[in-house]
Amino acid sequence: MARIDFMEISVADAKNKLPELIKAVEAGESVTICRRGIPIVDLVPTKMSTGVLRKFGTLKGQLKIIDPDWWKPLTESEIDAFLDGQ
Repeated sequence: MARIDFMEISVADAKNKLPELIKAVEAGESVTICRRGIPIVDLVPTKMSTGVLRKFGTLKGQLKIIDPDWWKPLTESEIDAFLDGQ
């Protein structure tokens, strides 16, 4: 059976050693941060990304703006109509 490395560290030490803790997790070590000896957080590696970067502007020309003034505040009559369920 494979041995899993395990590390418990206090919150105060974790604040000072975060880069080292990240490297330990990347290397496969399990890191648990404790407060007053009670485990509160486990540091785990994130899921792998897809590697696909989002590109801005890909929906340009595909969106239809129905109300160009959507961002303006409602008038009193519009608020009253909304509250009356109209």
